[in-house]
Formats: sequence, structure tokens, C-alpha cells
Amino acid sequence: MSKVTLSGKPADPEYHGGAPQPVDPATGMHKDYWVLSEDERLHGFVRPVRTSYKHEKCGNVTSMNRAIAETYAHNPKFYGATYCATCRDHFPVGADGEFIWVDDGTKVGT
Repeated sequence: MSKVTLSGKPADPEYHGGAPQPVDPATGMHKDYWVLSEDERLHGFVRPVRTSYKHEKCGNVTSMNRAIAETYAHNPKFYGATYCATCRDHFPVGADGEFIWVDDGTKVGT
């Protein structure tokens, strides 16, 4: 598996969280995210490419960058959490996670 940063910039060598950069306090989002490399994503998808998901806790929809959406489509278990734009924080994904895809209602990360 070949992962790169969404921005194309190097990861922060002093940050040891799940993302390549720490959370920006102004937005609640990480300053950068890991994605699978474009070459890896070109090998195909096991799920449809979906760009919007609903947080079941607050009921609001968040849209994501295409490279992150393609990473989910190629490897649905790549991420352990995702961001809610309304709650301004990250929450779990997967079978017991808090998000569903807007397109079909399946759990994000499954």
C-alpha cells in the first residue's frame, strides 16, 4: 500500500497521530490527510466512489475531496474515522461507526 499526503507535502515529522499533520484548531480538521497514491487508486475500486456522507448523530452531510473518496472506494477500511463538518470533529467509521453514505445508506468504512 502506497500512501501519500493529500497536499503532496511531507508529513510533519513531530506529529505522531493518525494523520500526517495535527488538527487545525480553527476548523477541527487535520491540516493534511493520508490518501492512497494515485497509482494505487488507478488499480480500481471495490466500492463506488462516493463523496458525501451523513453523520448519524447530528444528521448533517459532509462532502469530501475526490482523492479521499477514491481511497475509501479502493480500500473501505483505510480510515478509522472521518470528519463531520457540522460537529467539527472526527468520529469512528466502520460497522459500528457514526456515518452512512448519502447515495445508498451503507455504513462508511464497510
